[in-house]
Amino acid sequence: MKFINVGYGNMAAAHRLIAVVSPDAAPIRRLIQDARDAGHVIDATCGHRTRAVLMTDSEHVILSPLLPETIAARIDGKTEEKDV
Repeated sequence: MKFINVGYGNMAAAHRLIAVVSPDAAPIRRLIQDARDAGHVIDATCGHRTRAVLMTDSEHVILSPLLPETIAARIDGKTEEKDV
């Protein structure tokens, strides 16, 4: 099982992720609000700006302060793990 750092020492299981997207689009903002209402949001931003939204196969939504490109590179193992 591989875990990836999604910001500030928070980890997520890589095999459970189905999408990593930017939070800028209106449908993604609605998805976040619906997940928040259902109690399925995991906020890993530690009070910082959300730059990536990770969707899991268990219908949880993880909010990350890292860029989607950074998270994708960490999933592929192309970059060193650096703490934010």
